Amino acid sequence: MRKRSIISAVLAAVVATVGAGTVALTMTPSAAAALNSGPYPAGYETSTGLPNHTIYRPESLPSEKLPVFVWGNGGCSANGTSQLNFLREIASHGFLAIASGSPNGSGSTTSQMLTQSIDWAVAENSRQGGKYYGRLDTSKIAAGGFSCGGLEAYAVSNDPRITTTTIFSSGLLNDADDYQLRRLTKPIAYFIGGPSDIAYPNAVDDWGKLPAGLPAFMGNLNVGHGGTYGQPNGGEFGRVAVLYLKWRLKGDTMAGANFVGPNCGLCNTQWQIQQKNLTLDGGTPSPSPTVSPSPSPSPTPSGGPQGCSATYSVQDQWAGGFVAAVNVTAGGAAINGWRVALALPGGATITSLWNGVNSGTSGTVAVTNQSYNGRLAAGQSTNFGFQGNGTGAGATVTCTAG
Repeated sequence: MRKRSIISAVLAAVVATVGAGTVALTMTPSAAAALNSGPYPAGYETSTGLPNHTIYRPESLPSEKLPVFVWGNGGCSANGTSQLNFLREIASHGFLAIASGSPNGSGSTTSQMLTQSIDWAVAENSRQGGKYYGRLDTSKIAAGGFSCGGLEAYAVSNDPRITTTTIFSSGLLNDADDYQLRRLTKPIAYFIGGPSDIAYPNAVDDWGKLPAGLPAFMGNLNVGHGGTYGQPNGGEFGRVAVLYLKWRLKGDTMAGANFVGPNCGLCNTQWQIQQKNLTLDGGTPSPSPTVSPSPSPSPTPSGGPQGCSATYSVQDQWAGGFVAAVNVTAGGAAINGWRVALALPGGATITSLWNGVNSGTSGTVAVTNQSYNGRLAAGQSTNFGFQGNGTGAGATVTCTAG
């Protein structure tokens, strides 16, 4: 159970136009260079093509393509400069960061505004004649947010264009929203303000409910809910956010070494660290630090001792819908991939699936592993889950090793 009323009130209260529709960059180059630690002095601008947003970028676009980071502000505030130092620091390291809300704007934001940011970046990268044409890496997009903005990041985390989700001092408010955790398939990272952070218990609750096999990092810095966003360069949260984005969006394994392994760069420092299923190259560690227990109902082994077996169980059933889980276990030898034939009961259809890739939504559906949970040591388990319409009871599963 979650602490809802107090936390929801606090999260909601945290608030700390040129050319092709773009207003000139707002910055003082010398001041920006002094404030930012990255190689590119950065500022922000707005675009009539993306109203009610604030776009942070290097003053001079570098030759390298810029990955994209979309951001929801604390308190779901529509002030796109409320985390100015933090976002400008990220942009100075060669990222395009887009905050919901206008500079010094008022009102509230919605998760749809994060999707609008992604849509705009993809469109601008393809618009011939535009300054961002071919300059963005839209195959590498992160969604993140602080406090209420973190809830917005959760809401869009199932967008297939998103590479990773980052949650800053936030956590789901209601157990009814846990489906947003079950559908996660891409790496996630939490940066929380320690036990004094009002969002700490919710973040910890979310951490314990993440899908088995999902790459995840949690760092707690004992600074409370307000974080360090207003400090020069965004403070310690800004420094660590840059490292994480360099790793996940630019493939910088030196940056990634701060998050992976028992001797990671953030380990044994002022940060309190938790890790799940992390490797520098994005593969699945062996053995995995998170191994799901095998559910008891309906075991259907297949593939013999050298293959894999699968078991199916209904986790929840209500009028017209259900949630189910499938546990996959390697046999007497390691496997490099798996495929589950999932025979659904008549009238049942899949509406969303996590930790696997499905072809089809009804009848007999083939589900194959994601990139991070296909390699299993002998006897090691992973799982996938799905939400469906209809009745979940009576499905059967058969596993084949890849």
